[in-house]
Amino acid sequence: MPQRQLTGTRIRERRIMQGMRQAELAQKAGISASYLNLIEHNRRRIGGKLLLSLAEVLGVEPSALTEGAEAALIATLGEARAADEFAGADHEPPEDFAGRFPGWAELLVRRHRRVLELERIVETLTDRLTHDPHLAAALHEVLSTVTAIRSTAGILADTPAIEPEWRDRFQRNINEDAKRLAESAQTLVSYLDEGAEEETALASPQDELDAFLTDAGFHFDALENGGAGDIDSILQRTERLQSAAGRVLARQYLERYAEDAAAMPLAATLTALRDTGADPAVLARRFGVGLPQVMRRMAALPQAEGAPPIGMVSCDASGTLIFRKPIEGFALPRFGAACPKWPLFQALSRPHLPIRRLVQQDMRGREAFLAYAIAEPVSDPDFGQVPLFQAHMLLVAPDPADRGQDDPDGLGVNCRICPREGCEGRREPSILTDGF
Repeated sequence: MPQRQLTGTRIRERRIMQGMRQAELAQKAGISASYLNLIEHNRRRIGGKLLLSLAEVLGVEPSALTEGAEAALIATLGEARAADEFAGADHEPPEDFAGRFPGWAELLVRRHRRVLELERIVETLTDRLTHDPHLAAALHEVLSTVTAIRSTAGILADTPAIEPEWRDRFQRNINEDAKRLAESAQTLVSYLDEGAEEETALASPQDELDAFLTDAGFHFDALENGGAGDIDSILQRTERLQSAAGRVLARQYLERYAEDAAAMPLAATLTALRDTGADPAVLARRFGVGLPQVMRRMAALPQAEGAPPIGMVSCDASGTLIFRKPIEGFALPRFGAACPKWPLFQALSRPHLPIRRLVQQDMRGREAFLAYAIAEPVSDPDFGQVPLFQAHMLLVAPDPADRGQDDPDGLGVNCRICPREGCEGRREPSILTDGF
C-alpha cells in the first residue's frame, strides 16, 4: 500500500496559524465545512483543482501542503513497530495513526530514537569494557593490589604472637600496597573520564591513523587528479599523528591513495558506479586493476547523494585488523579479535578467490550487507619465500533484488559480546547469553 501524505494535517496547521475558522476556509474554497473537516483529518484524499484552491486561499505553494517532514515521522513509526517482536498484527497504517494522533506519534518517535541511542551507548561501553586492553590491565592491577593487601592483613589478624620486626614489615607492605591501589584507581578513573569519543591519548600508531582517516572522512581532495605532492602538507596540518610511527603509517596510506586515485580517477569512478553498480569485480575489469585496489578506492570515495554507504575492513595474515572504515549497522571491534565467520577471514584461507556473501549482524533482521572479500599477497613472489597475505572486505548495502535472493549469514562482532547461540565458531562464552 503506498504511503499517503498527511496533506490534511498540513492544511489544518496552516489554517490555525492564520487564525482562520474551518467554515471560513471551506466557504472560500467552495466546499462544505463537513467535507473540509474530513480532509483535515486525512479521511479524504485531495488533489487537483481543490488542492490549488486551498493553497491559494491559505497563501502557500501547493507543494507546501503535499510535502513535509511527516515522511520521516511515518518511516520512524514503521521502524519502531518492526523493532518490537511482540507487536501485534499491523491493521492500521502508521500514517493514519500520525494523522489522527500527531502528538502521540511525535512522543513515540522520540522514545524510539532514545531507545536506539541508549542501545548504541550500551554496545559501545560493552565493547570497551570487554576489549580495551588498557582498561583490562588497569583492572588487573587494582585486583592484584587488593588481593595483596587482603593477604597481608589476614596474616596480621590471624597471627597474634608475631614478631615486631615482621609486624612492621607487613604494615609497611600494606601501606605501600595501599598507595599503589590509590594510584591505580585514580589512573583508572582518569582513563574512564576521557570518554569513548575523546581520543586525547591515542594508544598506538594504528589508533592515530584511524583517528586521522576518520577526521578526513577517508577522502583527500588534494590527492585527486595527481596531487601526490601534497602529502607533506596534509601530514603537517593534522594534529592526530603524534608519533613518528603514526606518520609513517599515514604516509604509506596517502601514497597508496594517490596511486589508487591515478588508476581510478574520481569522476570516471563515480560515473562507473552509477552505470554498473557497486560490484568491485565489474569495476576492476572496467579500469584494468586488481580487486583490492578497487575496494580501497570505493572506500575512499566521497558519499554521493543517493549512493549507498560503503564500509571496509582489512586484516593482515595474523587476522589483526589494520584498516577500518565503519558503516552503520555493522560494528567493527576496536580492540580484540573479530568474529571468525566474517568473509574477511574466510578469504585468508582461500587466497586469490573472490568471496561474495550476504551478511547480517543485526539480530532483529533490519540491516544486511553485501560483503565482497579477497586475500592477495603483499610481498613480491620469490623462490623459497612464503608470501604474506592481506585480506580486504567491502561492505555495501544491497539492492532489494539482491536482498531477497538468499538468507543472510548471521555474523557477530566478537565472541565476548555476541548473543548468537549455537555458533560453531565461538571460542569463548558470551557475557550476553547463558550458554556457550
